[in-house]
Parts: sequence; structure tokens; C-alpha cells
Amino acid sequence: MRNNEMNHLAKRAVRDSFVKLAPREQAKNPVMLMVYLSAILTLALFVLSLFGITDSQPGFIISISAVLWLTVLFANFAEALAEGRGKAQADSLRAAKRDVPAHKLNEGLVAKGHHVDDPAEFFRLQADEVSSAVLKKKDLFYVAAGEQIPADGEIVMGAASVDESAITGESAPVIRESGGDRSAVTGGTTVLSDWLVVRVTADAGHSFLDQMIAMVESATRKKTPNEIALEILLVALTIVFLIVSVSLFAFSGFSANQEGIANPTTITSLVALFVCLAPTTIGALLSAIGIAGMSRLNRANVLAMSGRAVEAAGDVDVLLLDKTGTITLGNRQAAEFIPVDGAAEHDLADAAQLASLTDETPEGRSVVVLAKERFGIRGRELEGSGMVSIPFTAQTRMSGVDFEGHEIRKGAADAVKDYVESHGGTYSSECAAVVADVSRAGGTPLLVARDHRILGVIHLKDIVKQGIKENFADLRTMGIKTVMITGDNPMTAAAIAAEAGVDDFIAEATPETKLAAIRQYQAEGHMVAMTGDGTNDAPALAQADVAVAMNSGTQAAKEAGNMVDLDSSPTKLIDVVRIGKQLLMTRGSLTTFSIANDLAKYFAIVPALFVPLYPQLEALNIMHLTNPYTAIMAAIIYNALIIVALIPLALKGVKYREASSQSLLSRNLLVYGLGGIVLPFVAIKLLDMMLTALGVA
Repeated sequence: MRNNEMNHLAKRAVRDSFVKLAPREQAKNPVMLMVYLSAILTLALFVLSLFGITDSQPGFIISISAVLWLTVLFANFAEALAEGRGKAQADSLRAAKRDVPAHKLNEGLVAKGHHVDDPAEFFRLQADEVSSAVLKKKDLFYVAAGEQIPADGEIVMGAASVDESAITGESAPVIRESGGDRSAVTGGTTVLSDWLVVRVTADAGHSFLDQMIAMVESATRKKTPNEIALEILLVALTIVFLIVSVSLFAFSGFSANQEGIANPTTITSLVALFVCLAPTTIGALLSAIGIAGMSRLNRANVLAMSGRAVEAAGDVDVLLLDKTGTITLGNRQAAEFIPVDGAAEHDLADAAQLASLTDETPEGRSVVVLAKERFGIRGRELEGSGMVSIPFTAQTRMSGVDFEGHEIRKGAADAVKDYVESHGGTYSSECAAVVADVSRAGGTPLLVARDHRILGVIHLKDIVKQGIKENFADLRTMGIKTVMITGDNPMTAAAIAAEAGVDDFIAEATPETKLAAIRQYQAEGHMVAMTGDGTNDAPALAQADVAVAMNSGTQAAKEAGNMVDLDSSPTKLIDVVRIGKQLLMTRGSLTTFSIANDLAKYFAIVPALFVPLYPQLEALNIMHLTNPYTAIMAAIIYNALIIVALIPLALKGVKYREASSQSLLSRNLLVYGLGGIVLPFVAIKLLDMMLTALGVA
């Protein structure tokens, strides 16, 4: 983040820190509410002490009160700074949200548009221009190149290139078209070419952009179940220490009366003891940790529909991943030419390239490239060559060319076999064996024939993404099981699963099998995450504990998921799990540190308070602090400053590591547990020395 942006966030956070001093705001955090009330109490005690009504050390009382007020402000600052990031994101999103003219259509006009020569011109002339604010769900509108899409919707007619950078931050335009899984458009994006007719799917104020703004503004963030459970524990500990402090005051008063001396324990010092022993550090940072976790997810261009989903991602132990586009690059590529029946590999490559010159699919282009790389065969000059292209059809399942008196065909093994045999050719056992070997290896065999004679096999291979195997190994270390979902046959799926390093796979997957698999894992006690983009993925997404829908997908998929990936990157699911686990690790680490802190503060304050009554407690004064006043002041100052020191860690998060739960727990206890004990001893002693040097009585 740039320095000027950070300065702006800090200034707004300082201002908001004072705004949050309102009792209603403080009541949202029970632990810090007690510190807030303690600050008010000590301020009242100071006023009373000026009139000699209560404790007779007004300088000491006002010092404690000032530090307590700073403690509350520091906690407010941590939360406000975390919220500030979300507000900055919300401001940038609001800039993309504005009322624009919309070209409204009715059903009758759209029906007529299917039968005119120039639908775009027809819709442009017939549409009624209205404000985007008046569009309602199920309304139809027309949008052309250069215009902003006025509302969320599903394309019912047309195809266009759309700039979604206002939403995703990605400058490359995307293609949106009617039908299929790329038919959803988002209000605030811009059409770059062609035109669309869109049916509105969300009323004004409830659009996807409105949801994004609401979610990134931390004020709308709801506490997660684990966060609520931890807060209940912290409140319970706070109540326990409150009872202990009140009991100690009564006990010290009774003991002082028995000894016939004035009670050396004052209300102010016991308030300081209570604040120091209560889990104020984690209480002050707990909300900031949760807000920052959602902010990190937003910066990864993933919109979480609830804080519960972010936290659930940290508990996921089963990942269901689509093969295409997630584990593999998404397009099969020619990997090898395998000649059969005595044919030369060069002849096979030459015929395969000729058959693919007019094939604009990624597979066809990869055949041309492979022939060029292996044998230096370059594309022919087609102009005036007399070449006749034979396009692929679902009926023939072949394509090819007629060139210089030769018939060259390329296609599925059974289709080419039937074609060759119907013209008197043969399908040899050698060819059948190669086809079987390619299939067993997880590839797709394409046969190439010239003049009704099979020359050999093109091995089309799903290319596994680089580094994906290492990613899965890291997930396995974390105790997460990876399951590949594919529509391929079991033999092909097994080969790709082995190459990618996934733990299991589901072959010939249908929406029903995906849903059944998720339910089975959940019945076994697992937390399941999956990603999807199509309407057929919606049932499984709705069932999964963490469901990441692609922003480019259908409205049904986005409504079924509890997260939306604005980049539409299927591999983002792995990042989501890491961010969720980092959130849980950060919360656990700072909770451990906060509770460990109390031990050192106990040794600082308790001896200072009760040594006058019980000299034997001097043995607990292991830090050899100067006097009760410097001891209490040093502890309460440290209690405030440690909140400020930990704000960067709460916002950035504990560094994520791929390791087992046992290893993470051991490291957590060593670094944050032991560190939480040692650091306060050192810091409080240094503060005591500084206060003594400044002449604090």
C-alpha cells in the first residue's frame, strides 16, 4: 500500500478511535467495555481525590486513568484501522456504481428481434431510455458497445466483449454470451464490442456491486461462531478476574483491620490489577483480526458472503477440485506422433498438420505447432491450392482435407476405424494396441488416415499445471485431502490424478455424484470446499461448507456459493483455504500471547500490592521493581503499549506455514506462549527503571 494511502487510513482511524468512545460502540466488545468503565471509574476517583473524599494520590490516579483511556483508544484504533481498509475498498467500488441510462425493452420486442436482419439497430430504435435506478428484477434492457451495463443480469440474446476491471481489477476483457455458463453480467461493467440483451436479476440496491460494498465495509461483518466462542471465554475470564479483584480488596481490608493499620491496597491499584490480568490484549485485537482476515480475502479478489465462510475455510480438510482449468491447463495438446503399420513419423506429422490447418481449436493448433517443432514442417499456402476443408461434425466425429488428390482425415479412433474399413482399409492390432496405451496413460488418441490407410496416432494430452503437484503436497502436509472431479472415464482420470498428485478422484462426474460425494464426506465429519461456475454446480455448491463460485459463471452458481471469485480462477480455492487458516492461526497465536502475558503482569503487581500486609510475598518480586507505584504504572503502561505493538501483526496476519496441526501448535506455544511470558518481564522492568529515573514516587 502506498505511503499516502496508509497515511490517509491512519488519519481516518485516529478520528474514528474517538468516535468509537460512544458507549454503544464500546458495548460491542465486552472485554474492552470493562476497561472503558475502569477508565471512567479512575477518572471519577481522581475528581473525588481532589476533594479528599477518596484515595489521596491524585497524581497516581490520573496517571492510571490516562493510561486506561489510551488503552481503550489503542483498541479502537486497531479496529478502525482494519475497518479503514474495507472502507477504502468500498469507496473505490462506489465510484463504479452510478446511475446510468438504460435502454429498456419488453418481451414482445425481444421476440421480434430474433426475426429481423439487424437486431442491434432494431433494439436501439425501439428501446425506451430510463434511469438504471428504476430497473427491476425480470426487466429486459439492451446495451451496446461503449455503454455501461446498468444492472446485474443474465444475457438472453447476443454476445459481447466486456470490461470487468471495475469489479475484478483485471484489465483483460472477457466474452459474455447467452446460454452456457458465461451468461451472467454485472452492473457497473462496460461493453467493449457488439451488443447484448439482458434480463435483470437483482433490484436496485441489491446488486452484486451493492453486496460487495456491504461486505467489504466492516460494519456489516457478523462475528463467526469460533469468534463468539472465544469472546465468551474472554468474558468469562474477565468476570473471574473482576471477582478476584473485588475479593482481594475485601480481603486486604480485613487483614489491615486485623493488623491495626491502614489498608495499603487502593481501589485505583486494584482497578489496575484487574485491567492487567484480564485478557485485554486479545480482547482489543479480536475484532481487528477478523476484519483483517476478510480484507485479505477481498484483496485476493474473493468476495465472502459471510465471515463464517472465511473461518470455515480455515477448518477445511477436503478440497473438491475440477480437473479442467484447475489441475490441467484446460486444453488438450498434441504431445506425440505415434506411427503404426510401417508408416514414417514424418509422413504422419505432415498429414496430421495438413488435416489441422483449418482446425481453429486449441487441440488443432497444437498439432500444427508440434509438427513444426519436431520436423520443421510449416503451414502450406492455402490460397489457390485447391485444398478442400472437411469440417468436424458431431455425426462423423472427424475432420480433414482433400489436398493434391489425397484424402486426409483425423478423428476419434472408432470413427476413423469405421471410415477406413468402409473404404476397404484395415484397422490393425498394432493400431488398436497404441490406442489402448494412449487411453491408459490418460490421453486422448486421434487417428490420422491418408487415402484410407491409417498412418498412426496423435497423443492428445491434458497438461497438468506447473507447480500444482507441489501445491497438493503442501495441502497434504496440512492434513487436507484433495479430490479431483472430472467427466473423463476412470482410466483417464486415474492417470491424470497420479500425475497431478491428488489423493482421490471422481470420474464421469455428474451433478448428482458431486452432491453425493460432498454429503458423504460431511457425514464422516469432514469440512468440504469446492468451486464451480455452472448451473449444474449449484446443488453441490449449496451443500459444501466453503463454496467458491466463479464471477464469470451463472447467477445460480453465485447465489448457491458463499464466496465469489472475481477473477474466476479455479485455483483460487487453494488461496482461500490458506487465508482462512492464516486467520485462525493469527487468532490462536495472539490469544496464546495475551494469556501468557498475564503471568508476568501478575508477578509485577501482586507483590507490589500485598507486600506491606504480607512481607513474605517479597519472594515473588522476582523483577525487583522499585516500589508499588512504579510497578503498577509499568504494568499498566505495558498493557496499553503491547496493543499498539501487535496491531501490524493482527492486520497482516501470522506468517502462514504448511505444517501439521501438531507442529503448528508446538511452534505456537514456543514463540507466542514462551515469548508472551518473557517479553513482559523485560518490558515491565525497563519501564520501571525509566519511571524511577523520571522520579515517579
